[in-house]
Amino acid sequence: MNAGTRSVCVATKVAEARDICSFELVSLDGSPLSRFSAGAHVDVHLPGGLVRQYSLCNNPGETHRYQIGVLRDTNSRGGSIAMHALEVGQAIDISEPKNHFTLTTDAPHSVLLAGGIGITPLLCMAEKLASLDRSFELHYCTRSLDRTAFSTRIHAASFAANVKFHHDDGPQSQKLDLASLLRHAPSATHLYVCGPSGFMNWALEGARREGWPEERLHREYFAAAPVDTSSDRAFDVQIASTGQIIRVEADQTVIAALSANGVTIPTSCEQGVCGACLTRVLDGTPEHRDMFLTADEQARSDQFTPCCSRSKSPKLVLDV
Repeated sequence: MNAGTRSVCVATKVAEARDICSFELVSLDGSPLSRFSAGAHVDVHLPGGLVRQYSLCNNPGETHRYQIGVLRDTNSRGGSIAMHALEVGQAIDISEPKNHFTLTTDAPHSVLLAGGIGITPLLCMAEKLASLDRSFELHYCTRSLDRTAFSTRIHAASFAANVKFHHDDGPQSQKLDLASLLRHAPSATHLYVCGPSGFMNWALEGARREGWPEERLHREYFAAAPVDTSSDRAFDVQIASTGQIIRVEADQTVIAALSANGVTIPTSCEQGVCGACLTRVLDGTPEHRDMFLTADEQARSDQFTPCCSRSKSPKLVLDV
């Protein structure tokens, strides 16, 4: 078992849609699992040393199981392929639930906007909002019906009337009119978006154009967008606790440079998505390349993700 993890067993593996499987994880001895909140995820430790984050999509009131849904991505770095290779009965290690995509349960209305596999945390949110009898709507956008995971579960759910499906290959009448949705949402509505980066950016920029404030925009990214690294330059980082100065080469991440010099910072996704490596910056100006911090948080320049972000200044002083 890895440090800070618990072992679970794959109780079921179900083909939910084209290239998407759900996995039900239970404790090895049948004991209850830790409680979690809507929007939470777990780190899954896979064979070969891979660690990936997957959102919990079952009802957050459940403690007898965790359910995750995984898209087999041909462009993945190996995580989704390793997940789809798991078999029922196989034991794996997972972290305790973590939540960087929290649900505001007292909002007057919530709009949940899912793109593809981004349905997973939003499905959990829908379960929670329905249990509280809160006002919400869920819009589920997919390429086609055969790529629409959990559709049977959604149609049978108590909140089925709150859900609208939108398929790229369907008639124009059922496609999502984002501008109209955002323009006519009730006052003080909160928006939750999850899916591919392009889909997320489209939805969030649309909300900003309609005047939605950042505090009512919530998102969770599964992968970082590609970054042009051709103009990267070397810089220094200084460890505040010791004064040690470490050179970060142009083709090297801060995490790699620190590790090579005996300084360890916990990491997980290594793409600036999960926030596991978030580090306080005491001096200098980070060049943010993460998808975890909000624009306002990035503008403060007092923390960054050393797994992918760099420095605009010649040196960063880190609170390590």
